[in-house]
Amino acid sequence: MQYLHTMVRASDLDASLDFYCNKLGLVEVNRYDSEGGRFTLVYLAAPGDVERASTASSPLLEITWNWDPESYSGGRNFGHLAYRVEDIYATCQRLLDAGVTINRPPRDGHMAFIRSPDGISIELLQAGDSLPAAEPWASMPNTGSW
Repeated sequence: MQYLHTMVRASDLDASLDFYCNKLGLVEVNRYDSEGGRFTLVYLAAPGDVERASTASSPLLEITWNWDPESYSGGRNFGHLAYRVEDIYATCQRLLDAGVTINRPPRDGHMAFIRSPDGISIELLQAGDSLPAAEPWASMPNTGSW
């Protein structure tokens, strides 16, 4: 398993980047705009991690800015922790066998979400290419929220 990033939502992208980059000193290493999804993802690295960030081997802070105004309460501005795993199906099966609810099953062979006992959302991402769709995951419904 490899730690990838922590995601937080921003209500004002410029103000957030001013804080994280200009004041805290993090460095923007990647940006993705989704016209269809109406959001922007900005990935930040600590100055000492910038070189490693280009090879996806450095933990990052993901700032998610939803283009449509949204009020964040109850911790909704904190998104999730993300980890890359070698075999998403085996990982999810091990978690399921241990009594963990798979909130968003890896139907696509690539991404799943679970929650910690305290309700922290955790994203699991398949290393490399997505695995072929497989049961029981392909037809498993979502449970709760993530």
